Amino acid sequence: MVENKRKDFPMKFIRATEDYCTLESSVPAPYFRKTFIVEKEISTASLVICGLGFYDLWVNGKRITKGALAPYISSPDDMLYYDEYDVLPILNKGKNVIAVCLGNGHQNGFGGYIWDFDKARWRGAPQLALRLEMTAADGEETTLETNESFLTAPSPITFDDLHCGEYYDARLELDGWNKPEYDDTGWKKSLHAPMPRGEARICKAEPIVVTQQLKPVDIVKEPNGYRYDFGINCAGVCRLCIRGTVGQSIDLVHGETVVNGELYTKNIKFDENDYVQKDCYICRGECKETYTPTFTYHGFRYVLVRGITKNQAIPELLTYLVMNSDLQERGGFFCSDDVANTLQEITRRSDLANFQYFPVDCPQREKNGWTADAALSAEHMLLNLSPEKSYQEWMRNICKAQNDAGALPGIIPTGGWGFHWGNGPAWDNVLLYLPYFTYIYRGDKKILEESAASIMRYLHYISTRIKENGLISCGLGDWCQPERKSESDYSSPLEFTDTVLTMDIADKSAYIFGELGMHEQQSFARAMSSRLRGSIREKLIDWSTMLVVGNCQTSQAMALHYCVFEPEERATAFEQLLKLIDDTNEHMNTGVLGARVIFHVLTAFGRSDLAYNMITRPDFPSYGNWVARGATSLWEGFQPEGGRIMSLNHHFWGDISSWFIQSLAGIRFNPHRNNWMETDICPSFVPQLSYAQGFHIAPAGKISTQWKRDGQDIMLKVELPQEMKGHILLEQGWAFDDGSNVRPVFSGEYRVCHQ
Repeated sequence: MVENKRKDFPMKFIRATEDYCTLESSVPAPYFRKTFIVEKEISTASLVICGLGFYDLWVNGKRITKGALAPYISSPDDMLYYDEYDVLPILNKGKNVIAVCLGNGHQNGFGGYIWDFDKARWRGAPQLALRLEMTAADGEETTLETNESFLTAPSPITFDDLHCGEYYDARLELDGWNKPEYDDTGWKKSLHAPMPRGEARICKAEPIVVTQQLKPVDIVKEPNGYRYDFGINCAGVCRLCIRGTVGQSIDLVHGETVVNGELYTKNIKFDENDYVQKDCYICRGECKETYTPTFTYHGFRYVLVRGITKNQAIPELLTYLVMNSDLQERGGFFCSDDVANTLQEITRRSDLANFQYFPVDCPQREKNGWTADAALSAEHMLLNLSPEKSYQEWMRNICKAQNDAGALPGIIPTGGWGFHWGNGPAWDNVLLYLPYFTYIYRGDKKILEESAASIMRYLHYISTRIKENGLISCGLGDWCQPERKSESDYSSPLEFTDTVLTMDIADKSAYIFGELGMHEQQSFARAMSSRLRGSIREKLIDWSTMLVVGNCQTSQAMALHYCVFEPEERATAFEQLLKLIDDTNEHMNTGVLGARVIFHVLTAFGRSDLAYNMITRPDFPSYGNWVARGATSLWEGFQPEGGRIMSLNHHFWGDISSWFIQSLAGIRFNPHRNNWMETDICPSFVPQLSYAQGFHIAPAGKISTQWKRDGQDIMLKVELPQEMKGHILLEQGWAFDDGSNVRPVFSGEYRVCHQ
């Protein structure tokens, strides 16, 4: 394996041209090929490649690219990603060829002009570096590396952009171009390309792969074409299979919803151009043709196909290739209520649709690594899936994106956008939450060690943003509160959410530094947390009523969750939260920051029944209302029927899955943050359910619970690794048959009685 040291990587970059694609001027994706002779029997052959932005790789006509959008999605000023392939089984004695096609990716992210990717200082034509190292059976070593002798020609991909889509003209195909015997007379020599600035390393994140293939469930004629409905809102591309005529041009326009009988795309557009989520294919016309986009992906349920005849509008025309990072299942939940089961299902769907190497905010409109979205989802992602390797890779990008002052942008990667708007403590806490929760659930300190220096730099930075009154107000607040009138319309004042979350950042920093033996840094973080807590208690709480500033669900729940109140104050403060919930007729009225904690707070005080009702009720605003209105993924916000249509595939509301697993199924893994061989089982037997089950696969093995009603009693079944310890802790009102409500946990069945 190639070591992650810059000197070990191929650094001679080439490109086809200095020209690059724009919305106004199309430049085809370039092909490259290099033939070479293998004269001896070889024993090893390793190929290391970097494509900026994306590459597609063949050796002797065999496509070996690890997955879609290889090697990674990053700022080439920060991180420069390579992949390594063992090509020994593919090479032949005699003539061989390496063939590559390059896509724009972030190297030329012109479709991301909203976030200034078109102004990034690295912007340029796609470029390539690779090295093939071969060892003969007799020990002789041979190296082939990119240089101007690599030949290049335009590919049939005439336009490609990560945000917009891809255009392919099959009439321009070069048959056999990636095979050794192809006649490349007329191809041009490559040009030398400038050396990128980023740190070179082998990509360790899971590849993006096709995880499902969906057939359409319905085809409807629209005025401008035929609308294909695939039944669920996911992410990926469509494989087109058609027998067309020469020059027939087919557009595939991808969208999430239908309004007034037609595909609606305004919720995923920032202006009225016709580029967003559109793939275009021009037929060669000689026989049956198949096309799958290479350098883009989309978020969609529906595809409007323009340019086909009625006879061509058959189910076999399109197949939905669902794509996401190759994450494995680590947890799950199921119960007697179809609404909760649907919410668990659509949370999983949105988690995966929005995980393309790292968590993105939505797979259609932005595809950006918004920091708050990932922080809010970190715990439930780790309970359900296996993102830790990808988290660790993205954390390296997060640390690199930190500026000299210690501040973070709101999106990562960024070309510089997001430092002046779109960040702040509620977003910046991704720097803590990803390593913290990854360590809590997986126990590997490496992610802590690699992040510690950046965490300390951030603490120094954020300390400079504390005002004279001891509070902080410098970023985005409780985003997406139902029916929010403006971007700055927060029921919970920014001064509160920023300060309490900075306090939490300091608390988690102190824990991380303690685990790493960094005691001076730990003391600094603890002191910061104490000062901020004191300022909140002094300035932002009305002690005559025990209400937190804002007099809203978010403020009260966050103050309780983050331990702003002393133990003897908590019961009274919780009663005020119940009154605030009662004022909304038991509806949630929080943005994403409040929703992340409010249900856990209710469970901590024995009111999981109320939390469950708030989540699953069918009327607006609630998660259950989404289900009642046919949602197949988590939406960006809570809007009434007929209200503004926002993105229909976001993951930052998904912590309800964590609540299902931890509170209803009762799996509290590593409850004291110091023992990965410990779990507590603390189920909530809410009256709305007759049955619930959940599981989580910890480092030591699978933990599972299930409970069902047996008359007035509960039969609780627990399975866990034999060496794992912990306790079963029953909520008030329930006891074991001996009258106790606590006992050591072992695999087995337990009868629980209602008192």
